[in-house]
Amino acid sequence: MNSDETTSPDTDLHAVYGYASDRGLRRELNEDSLIAADPIFAVADGMGGHEAGEVASSLCVQTLAESAIVGEHLPELSAAELEALLAEADRRIRAASGGRAGTTLTGAVMVREAGVPHWLVFNVGDSRTYRLSRGVFEQITVDHSEVQELVAMGQITPEEALVHPRRHVVTRALGTGSDTEADFWLIPLEPGDRLMVCSDGLTGEVSDSQIAQILTSVGEPQEACADLVQAALRSGGRDNVTVLVIDVEGGPAARSDEADGSPGTAHREQFDGAGRPAAE
Repeated sequence: MNSDETTSPDTDLHAVYGYASDRGLRRELNEDSLIAADPIFAVADGMGGHEAGEVASSLCVQTLAESAIVGEHLPELSAAELEALLAEADRRIRAASGGRAGTTLTGAVMVREAGVPHWLVFNVGDSRTYRLSRGVFEQITVDHSEVQELVAMGQITPEEALVHPRRHVVTRALGTGSDTEADFWLIPLEPGDRLMVCSDGLTGEVSDSQIAQILTSVGEPQEACADLVQAALRSGGRDNVTVLVIDVEGGPAARSDEADGSPGTAHREQFDGAGRPAAE
């Protein structure tokens, strides 16, 4: 777990964030990985059996971390460039596992569009990115899953999707299968906005209304992450659960060096079986 701050030095906006992960109450390993690195925030949920999912999600966030730029300006990162990074992650996972392991991936990158800071939100699979803005809580990403396709066709309701026996079957993933294409959304950064990125270990246990209640009532991003993970565990904790919360704040740019004393350093976390940060 960690709390930190990243800044956009040539604007008065900055991001303050926290993160938490737990293996859950029924899994032996935590196959989730995350990256909280200026300017990239993402969660990967690995799949593929014993240790294979952990390898897939780890390779994915490592690839993203290599692109993190330490400097005084936000990178001019485009959706096409991010797509190339995801293709490289897909290649590395396939080379390591022979296509037997894969990972979902979702998150956001701080970018510029016409000189204005934006979130470039991306998604492959059924991990999710949400936004709380001006009191409105909404899911930005759309799941790539069998049940979401059934919901879209009107064959089942969103409520039925939560308990459907095929609810964990994804239709897109990195490292496995034939469809690895990501979806993208470009959203302006606004002071007071809160982004939440999570694996389905949260959304499979905690309703959107419960998530919204925690995000609106808990001020500190790190505390909100901890409360969300605990809510998932209280509801059964049947899967690994990982949560990132990022606040967009106005005012003078400032960096926190609480994590490791070096602003802009990529913070990558792999977790041991108990959900604690693993030793290097």
